[in-house]
Amino acid sequence: MQFIIGPYDDYALARAIEIKEATPGTTVTVLNVGLADTEPTIRKALAIGADDAIRVNTEPTDSYFVASQIAEQAKGFDLILMGRESIDYNSGVVHAIVGEMLGLPSVSPVMKLELEGTKAKLAREIEGGKETLEVNLPFIAGCQEPIAEWKIPNMRGIMSARTKPLKVVEPKAVDQTVALKNFELPPAKGAVKMISADNVGELVTRLKSEAKVL
Repeated sequence: MQFIIGPYDDYALARAIEIKEATPGTTVTVLNVGLADTEPTIRKALAIGADDAIRVNTEPTDSYFVASQIAEQAKGFDLILMGRESIDYNSGVVHAIVGEMLGLPSVSPVMKLELEGTKAKLAREIEGGKETLEVNLPFIAGCQEPIAEWKIPNMRGIMSARTKPLKVVEPKAVDQTVALKNFELPPAKGAVKMISADNVGELVTRLKSEAKVL
């Protein structure tokens, strides 16, 4: 199995690289919470254009734990871009928890991000439409499409990624707030029961007594 950068994180990385290319003197640091087997994925991010990387050497267990590790390493940055959510657990809360821990504004899901000096103009998706707002740096953004176009590393980037700094740090001690008990499959689906279209009474009875959806 080959793991990939999460699609929403890919959008965040792509926008970071675009900002770097448009703003002389800007650097991009990639931060990952994971064990050594995540390093090929980190190297891909470096090949895309990030300047250096930090890997917190631990298994990511839950959102609070991951956010605690990110907050410990992300102090002092002008802008922190993350995906709006991961594509495995889909909790969508890590950026908000990091913002609370660092005392920074957190905005998500961000669809557009433009920097103007020490301010950023954002567009984000809300229920029933879009919202535009202005935020002072530093802040945290949970990114989604169409904030940027995904980038594919070229051969030059792949070669340079091999020598870019990848710092490995040990995790911060954090009290575990979530305990995993077990995984189990949902019950198997039963056989399909066909009911005549003109037998509405039986359908309603079965929906009440068997399916229990009425």
